[in-house]
Amino acid sequence: MPTPVRTRFAPSPTGYLHVGGARTALFSWLFARKNGGQFILRVEDTDEARNTEEARNAIFSGLRWLGLDWDEGHEADGDCGPYFQSERQDIYTRWFQKLQDTGRVYEDDGAWRFRFERKPITMHDLVCGEVTIDYTDASNTPDMVVRRSDGSFVFHFVNVVDDLEMKMTHVIRGEDHLMNTPKHLQLIEALGETPPAYAHIPLIMNADGSKMSKRDKGAAVHEYPERGFLPAAVVNFIALLGWSPKDDSELFPLSELIDRFSLEGINRSPSRFDWDKSMWLNQQHLLKLTPQAFAEAALPYVRSAGLDPTDQFPAIAASVQEKVQLLAEVPEAIRFYLREGVEFDPAALEKLAGNESAPTLLASLATSFRALPDWSSPKDAIAATATAAGAKPGQLMFPLRVALSGKTGGPDLDAILTILGRDESIRRIEQTVSTLQNA
Repeated sequence: MPTPVRTRFAPSPTGYLHVGGARTALFSWLFARKNGGQFILRVEDTDEARNTEEARNAIFSGLRWLGLDWDEGHEADGDCGPYFQSERQDIYTRWFQKLQDTGRVYEDDGAWRFRFERKPITMHDLVCGEVTIDYTDASNTPDMVVRRSDGSFVFHFVNVVDDLEMKMTHVIRGEDHLMNTPKHLQLIEALGETPPAYAHIPLIMNADGSKMSKRDKGAAVHEYPERGFLPAAVVNFIALLGWSPKDDSELFPLSELIDRFSLEGINRSPSRFDWDKSMWLNQQHLLKLTPQAFAEAALPYVRSAGLDPTDQFPAIAASVQEKVQLLAEVPEAIRFYLREGVEFDPAALEKLAGNESAPTLLASLATSFRALPDWSSPKDAIAATATAAGAKPGQLMFPLRVALSGKTGGPDLDAILTILGRDESIRRIEQTVSTLQNA
């Protein structure tokens, strides 16, 4: 029976969750879920000077927001804990003793160095292929420190011990760790253990090819909910940063990502971060929501903007669902509905003022609206009013849009008229006519 797949994400809580770290976590999570395995969250918090509680919480909340649950780790227990490196000192000391017993470490100025075997080490990476580091020349590859003079253990040692103790079958991590892996293979061999399989994924670059830094737009996962992204859209976007389904598909719900993900689909070359693509994907996911789900998702952003949603909010939100890319854009898109009267965008009013027939057409339309027996098809009155004035219906559409919303674009006119109702629509039209006449 094959060994159950076990992958891990091992962040260091020295800052927010970076999109690169989130992608490592996602690929590890997808691989575990695809293979019916387990995903473990391990926190590498031995750097006491830089680790913070805030950063730890940012990592946990970021992963939860993305929907990347873990089977073992913080608040999930498990048989291989503790899952914080700061609590594993006794475990490291025990494994260090194995190296001492076999003569593979020696003291050097108070620190302890691991004695490399002077031979080439070849690793077979599941993404990068075969990589060989020649340890024959000690001047190029000096024995590495595994325990500092203050008694603390270095990253390379604790990382290896944790992966062995936690029974990792696959280690998926950034390509910046590729050259560390032969060192880890030497350690694992010296400890008499079997190494996990390694898969090093390419780095994420900016659109211009420069390395993505922590300060670049889109680098911090916490920015995405603030800007109004859906978790599913961000997961979809991050998955496409370095992985390809080998066809032209781009829009994936999480269940399909799990089904289609494979390490073979990871690209060898660095990926380019495309902010516009992230927003486009978010828009596609927003469009797939039911109107009710869209309204529920948008509501916190509307309230945060200081707007007081009315009973018509579900219909109001639905009217702009096809017009926004981000949930944070909804408040501004619907603000005109919730105002008393119309507030004009200066450019829209200027454009309308250049239309000499607009005041007359709008005044006639207000009269037609009043005469309607009901408010079921106000667009009929628009066509009739335009025809009576010797104009085309389209010539009245733009003035009416500005009169109702104060903008040149926005929701469908039918939706606006239905939501505002007869009285408010007439009131706004008359306000616009007065404004134009007094300009």
